[in-house]
Amino acid sequence: MLQQSTNLFSVTEVELTYRNKSKASERRQIITSKDAYDLLIQSWDMNKIDLVEQFKIILLDRRNSCMGVSTISTGGVTGVVVDPKIIFATALKARATGLVLAHNHPSGNLKPSSEDLSLTKKLKQGGGFLDISIFDHLILTTESYASFADEGLMP
Repeated sequence: MLQQSTNLFSVTEVELTYRNKSKASERRQIITSKDAYDLLIQSWDMNKIDLVEQFKIILLDRRNSCMGVSTISTGGVTGVVVDPKIIFATALKARATGLVLAHNHPSGNLKPSSEDLSLTKKLKQGGGFLDISIFDHLILTTESYASFADEGLMP
């Protein structure tokens, strides 16, 4: 006769904790695409910006103040794989209510690719389900940037 384990139907409990190292009053507010670019360029690894593509997000609170910048992935010379699950898991864990998406083009070309536009649309839709606003998507180079919002390319 088989014995049934008493733990067979138990549910694992998940506990979330949150600690922010910066005070809300000290957070840098992101109002314009230039504000976002200035913040991102300060946090970017300048040894990689002209070498490989990287994808980052700025995590924003309800006042559009920066809660942090997170590197989502690093790719190769011509592309980077971006997993929406990682972006939204990061945003949810940080309690972000808004995001600015960003990636660099080592080629120096600021024109968004069809993949860039498609990804932005997908993330904007996903954010809508989670009440996380996607405010902009920036393409960076060492010299300049392009803003999807400024160019009217945000879905």
